[in-house]
Amino acid sequence: MTGIVLMSSCGSNKYSATEKVYKKKAKEFAIQYKEAPVKGQLEKIASTDKEWIASINFGIRKPNYVMIHHTAQDSLAQTVKTFHNAKAGVSSHYVIGRDGKIVQMVNDLYRGHHAGAGRWGNDTDLNSSSIGIELDNNGTTDPWTDKQIQALLHLLSSLKESYNIPQANFIGHMDYAPTRKNDPSRFPWKILADKGFGYWYDEYLENVPSGFEPRLALRIIGYDVKNLDAAIKAFKQHYIQKDTNSAQLTEYDLKVLYSIFKKYL
Repeated sequence: MTGIVLMSSCGSNKYSATEKVYKKKAKEFAIQYKEAPVKGQLEKIASTDKEWIASINFGIRKPNYVMIHHTAQDSLAQTVKTFHNAKAGVSSHYVIGRDGKIVQMVNDLYRGHHAGAGRWGNDTDLNSSSIGIELDNNGTTDPWTDKQIQALLHLLSSLKESYNIPQANFIGHMDYAPTRKNDPSRFPWKILADKGFGYWYDEYLENVPSGFEPRLALRIIGYDVKNLDAAIKAFKQHYIQKDTNSAQLTEYDLKVLYSIFKKYL
């Protein structure tokens, strides 16, 4: 813990310039938060009869989802560099290296820029309600190391306890943005589900009842089914992890979908 504090506070470290930018932005946001009355909000309302009267009951942002990504880059250092690039405009709250090192880059209570456009259930802005975790992995051939997964489990346990995040609300980027993302690919979701982070299908798979509608099941789970093929592929990337370029559901795939669907009822 001491090493982390020193690394963050030492002005001579190689990240001192970006640390200054972070602190400047945080200070600017703090000014906005403490305004009372708030400038520019009440004034925008087209009414002549209006007044600011402060309540004493309010709080700060509470993350309600965790979204997991793979970096699709070659190293943790490369990802840190990307998240320091203002032109790229992307970030994540945490990055976990192949060796299990956990790097926090954004305060949990701030809105990170990791989710982008997408939909999960009725939520179309998961940047505002989620914590993003990037895992250092190229997304194609890199294995998921035991150290990396164990570090992730420690982080997820802390986040779930701190913010009371429901088990169902641990998802992948591909779940939220199925038309444009496939990450994290080849990921061991069952290990997470066994620890209470997301769901996995039952060992014994029931036969699918007549009248079962895959489109409705996917929508209830949370998938955006406006592009049904993309939603099916995302589901298969998460739960089936083979034949993921096909939007066809086999009998086995349907049994898995039915098993997951029941957990959301």
